[in-house]
Amino acid sequence: MIDSLAARVAELSPAEHGFSHFHPGARATASGRLDGWLIPAKDLYDVAGMPTTHGSAHRTRMAHATDPFLRRLLAQGAVIPGKSAVPELGLTIHTEPVGLPAVDNPLYPGHTPGGSSGGAAVMVARGLVRAAHASDGGGSIRVPAAATGTVGFMPTHEGLSAQGFITATVADQAFLHGVRPASRRLRVGVLTDPLFADVAVDAAWLDGLDLAAGALSDAGHEVLGVGAWPRAEETFAHFTDLFTSRMAGLDQAEDLAAWLREKGRALPPGRLADARSHADSLAGMLSAHWDVDVLATPVLAGDPPPTGAFSSLAPAENFRAQTEWSPWASLANVAGTAAISIPWPRPGRPPVAVHLAVVRAGVSDAELLGLARELHG
Repeated sequence: MIDSLAARVAELSPAEHGFSHFHPGARATASGRLDGWLIPAKDLYDVAGMPTTHGSAHRTRMAHATDPFLRRLLAQGAVIPGKSAVPELGLTIHTEPVGLPAVDNPLYPGHTPGGSSGGAAVMVARGLVRAAHASDGGGSIRVPAAATGTVGFMPTHEGLSAQGFITATVADQAFLHGVRPASRRLRVGVLTDPLFADVAVDAAWLDGLDLAAGALSDAGHEVLGVGAWPRAEETFAHFTDLFTSRMAGLDQAEDLAAWLREKGRALPPGRLADARSHADSLAGMLSAHWDVDVLATPVLAGDPPPTGAFSSLAPAENFRAQTEWSPWASLANVAGTAAISIPWPRPGRPPVAVHLAVVRAGVSDAELLGLARELHG
């Protein structure tokens, strides 16, 4: 299998195949339930014997140990054939590594595939691999999945981030996470208004959500429209504090990374504790406010912008523009709830994507995957 993948990769440029490092000599080191699976690792995470770029030529170093999540994949028989391209430190929802090739979107040539798991999404979208390792700290699994017509699932988690996969199907997500999708009648709230930015949402993405909501209603779920989260501005401020606090210790940083670092270092005493307290109580507050099991929104406010559209902006404008493109995804990161992006076909154009996020405690990852499976196999 890896020889076939190597032949296909050789026919493509780095911008097209999404690998920051390809390892044609990779072989299975164990046997198990993932026998035959080729799963590239996101290039923020170490695989022994492979370089980790962290999305920058200047940060590249050779890894001597393997990340625990990836070790578990290897122990189950998976082969890691290389590393998937990421933006610097995984900080953006576009994939333009510093000093390394930007990754191109196969559905929208010349446009971003999203990020930060952009290389992973491109590999799956091109059919190079069945699944690619990914991670999500603010939409970084679900945004590139939405931008490339693939499936991106973020499991229930603690803190902002979770590791997972980008796949072609919901069934593969369930298998990789060791979850059997479950079905029951759910109460689904449909939110069309952006949460974290005042931006117009493209009609194609709203139409996709409307059609998906209709399909869920036809399947027997209770589907109702819901209004905005009245504390959205506060929630996003807390997300920003949690996100930037992780950058405060950076030694080497330029442009957006430096701007985020300075915001993290400037956090007043006690504000990070307030952000963590808000995050701990957010899921309960959302459930009480909306009284739904799952929230359905678009994933993105519109189609992927051209490569360079974000990175050409000054850092503060760049951060704001990214939020405008993805004004829903980070809610689930702060709340710690599972969420999934699934493609929805639209005639005469690439698919849009629907976002389903758990709201009510007691709705399991298995039930969210079961709901998603009703919309996409």
